[in-house]
Amino acid sequence: MLSMKTALISFLFFGIFFGTASTSPVCAVEKKPNIVFILTDDHRWNALGVMGHPFVETPHMDRLAREGILFENAFVTTSLCSPSRASFLTGQYASTHGVRNNFSRWDSEKNITFLQHLKGAGYDTAFIGKWHMPGKGLPILPGVDLFVSFTRKDGQGDYFNCPIYVNHELTPNRKAYITEELTDYAIDFVQTKRDTPFCLYLSHKAVHHDWKPPAHLKGRYKDADLGHLAPESDKYNTWTGLNWLEGTMGNMHAVYKRYHACLAAVDEQVGRLLEILDQNNMLDNTVIVYAGDNGYMWGEHRMYAKHYPYEESIRIPYIVRAPGYLVPDPGRRARQMVLNIDLAPTLLEMAGLPVPDAMQGESFIDILKDENAPGRSGWVYELFRDFPFGGRVPPHKALRTERYKYIDWECCRDHEIYDLQNDPREMNNLFPTAQGNELAETLALELDRLKAELGLKASDIK
Repeated sequence: MLSMKTALISFLFFGIFFGTASTSPVCAVEKKPNIVFILTDDHRWNALGVMGHPFVETPHMDRLAREGILFENAFVTTSLCSPSRASFLTGQYASTHGVRNNFSRWDSEKNITFLQHLKGAGYDTAFIGKWHMPGKGLPILPGVDLFVSFTRKDGQGDYFNCPIYVNHELTPNRKAYITEELTDYAIDFVQTKRDTPFCLYLSHKAVHHDWKPPAHLKGRYKDADLGHLAPESDKYNTWTGLNWLEGTMGNMHAVYKRYHACLAAVDEQVGRLLEILDQNNMLDNTVIVYAGDNGYMWGEHRMYAKHYPYEESIRIPYIVRAPGYLVPDPGRRARQMVLNIDLAPTLLEMAGLPVPDAMQGESFIDILKDENAPGRSGWVYELFRDFPFGGRVPPHKALRTERYKYIDWECCRDHEIYDLQNDPREMNNLFPTAQGNELAETLALELDRLKAELGLKASDIK
């Protein structure tokens, strides 16, 4: 029989290292989970087989959804590459972390990433892939053991033979295609023998322009039926036959098909990584999160790319596959609204760490565990000036509730209000109507309340 002293020591040991029911943010587990976060570029929320897309093949992403939780109402707080990426890393709005557009500098001293927090808790950490935040070259990231990235094309990178830096040293390419190259580095990292948990941040160039699939997928969807595209999208595409799509001049329908071929290539590499985790018996104690950095419009509202506060631009795929103590009912689709800024606090809570007050996101662990857990009733979207690419889009702020969207343009446009329940494509602006007049005051007050709660002053959103 254990002595009282031995029992006390055992209790303290397990309480400190593994958490107890009264002190741990999550239930007591034998060890901290490994974490894999996979981020793609410009992947809109419904470009997945599991979401009913008519032709794209994403069996491995679909597997993540079957074995985890698929968030059907996931969003970014700024629909633009650099600000969104900084928000994933910090759990903060662009107003707070300071990366307000694709030309704002990342401040490594000010901004603390979830990787840095996890490193302090004993994790091995890696950032592999697209960094895409301005500065003098790639930054020194505190708390990151392995940093694999590229600077080509202002951080956008190339699909083929992209120069790669490994811990800031230019390193010869091992694979020609960037999605496969980055996955190889990820596989090397997760297979490293270690006695500690790991956190991998795998950030792909795909599916950003200029949409070049690997040779074996070139032309995969050339005969695909595009009847599902928005009617105004098809009309706009055929006026001239050519459109300027983020640096790519071409027929929008052909570009759309290449985009999905590039996405199929990402899915193949997700499958490779899953297979390695499975072969090494890691899946049972690994959290895998898949997300996009923003959505993408393919002619909806006669617009392309992102920036705008419409659903096609701000909604993203967000899938979480996690051990059973976090996801007891895999295969569920969650309707609660979650944001990119929620990733960091969620991962910290999964690792048993406190969430810093500076993080503005909210952990969604309760939603993973319980389909009836409450979610947000509303949240703030913000966009700043982004010349030259987003110069056509006026700065604005918006409120997105479960039913309504209220858009407050800083200049050049009238306010907009949409009833998302009855008008999911946001084609009927209610603002100038009697109904809109009744809604406007309430929605504007809620937007101001949330801004004040988050510390997003009016002068910040310019």
